[in-house]
Amino acid sequence: MKRVVVGLSGGVDSSVAAYLLKEQGYEVIGLFMKNWHDDSVTISNECPWLEDSNDALLVAEKLGIPFQTVDLSEQYKEKIVDYMFHEYEKGRTPNPDVLCNREIKFDVFMKIALSLGADYVATGHYCRKGEIENDGNTTFQLLAGKDDNKDQSYFLCQLSQEQLAKALFPIGELTKPQVREIATKMELATAEKKDSQGLCFIGKVRLPEFLQQQLKPKEGLIFEVPANSDIYNQVRPTFNSKEEELIFESTPIAYTPATGKVVGKHQGAHYFTIGQRKGLNVGGTKEALFIISTNVFTNEIYTGQGHAHPGLFQKALRVQNSEIHWIRTDLKLENGQSMEVMARIRYRQELQKATLYQFESGLYVSFEQPQSAITQGQFVAWNVGEELVGSGVIS
Repeated sequence: MKRVVVGLSGGVDSSVAAYLLKEQGYEVIGLFMKNWHDDSVTISNECPWLEDSNDALLVAEKLGIPFQTVDLSEQYKEKIVDYMFHEYEKGRTPNPDVLCNREIKFDVFMKIALSLGADYVATGHYCRKGEIENDGNTTFQLLAGKDDNKDQSYFLCQLSQEQLAKALFPIGELTKPQVREIATKMELATAEKKDSQGLCFIGKVRLPEFLQQQLKPKEGLIFEVPANSDIYNQVRPTFNSKEEELIFESTPIAYTPATGKVVGKHQGAHYFTIGQRKGLNVGGTKEALFIISTNVFTNEIYTGQGHAHPGLFQKALRVQNSEIHWIRTDLKLENGQSMEVMARIRYRQELQKATLYQFESGLYVSFEQPQSAITQGQFVAWNVGEELVGSGVIS
């Protein structure tokens, strides 16, 4: 009998995942990951880890499976929290959920599971795993979940073949309503529980306070750049190569105070991200102000009115060679090669038609339609059909 360790988070998805595995005849062990114990920055009563671990325990008892809690808060702090601060200081916006899957659930946690004699690790993600034969070897595929509305393959875009080999996603074939229905029928304690919104496994963290612990406030100016600014009407240069054109298209506009007018003050450019419109506290504009650029070195924030402002859009992005990740290593591009894909730059975004180009200077993702709020530090992921084949950090 194959042994599976399921990461019980205290939510309905992982609860049903555990139930399904048991039904399929696996020997199931439930493990709850405790990743955080600094209550000073979590929003009180909003999904504290204690309540979650109790819910996970109730589910394990109901299913009659062994259960234990593992404290990974030290590794979490080192691998996720420190990384986040580091990225914010560089003026990038990290994605802790993608990282948590790569570094914690399918690494630290997986090693613990394997040390317990597990054959697999299972999570409550809405995605599926496929297998194909490649020159006599098995290659694993990361496929979209059947529930279009909940597909979470994007969060797993940094997994490797080794990690996928040991992973199971029992609810990938189901929709969220079906999952709730099973939980209700089985009278699982988590059946009615609402989905958690916080950082992976931490509960709701107050991000500004959380950041302020490390990143000191520093007053700076907010500028507004008009949509009809000359900076958006410059004549396009002629290019000698596709690579030159892509470098041009993926380079963000460098704004200076001369391109806009001062409309307010902020407490630190590193607290803000491109595309953000809340938290600026600048009133009196006809349309909402959106952040189109931040500069942590000069501590300036540039904004534009309305979600159609030209400063929000870009046609291409670049991924540094060291930050390209192919799940399907057999599809990896060599210099000079290109590939048509469907890509997204954030979770919940509709997949967009794009072409990948690999050059010595990096991998470029060129979109058919300009994309809004391409954000450094976030992950771009690309699909072929329903399969997510690779990803990278937007640079």
